[in-house]
Amino acid sequence: MNKGELVDAVAAKADVTKKQADSIISAVVESIMDAVSAGEKVTLVGFGSFEGRERKAREGRNPKTGEKMEIPATKVPAFSAGKLFKERVAPPKS
Repeated sequence: MNKGELVDAVAAKADVTKKQADSIISAVVESIMDAVSAGEKVTLVGFGSFEGRERKAREGRNPKTGEKMEIPATKVPAFSAGKLFKERVAPPKS
């Protein structure tokens, strides 16, 4: 599903216009990115959490030459799925 398809689905479920749905989705995504880039954790109960995580410096290899190289530490965005989301994707087996 791409953004256009998501806009269509949200518009249908929320009974709003596609333009309103697009505006809402864009605002939500922008707000999440702003919060995570500011060092905050965004938790949507049942869906999951967005946060920034520190990735340590590590040693890697240049795939062309095989030469060792140092990969610097960096901060990366991360998403952890919530319990309800996980259960929807892979229902527990009984």
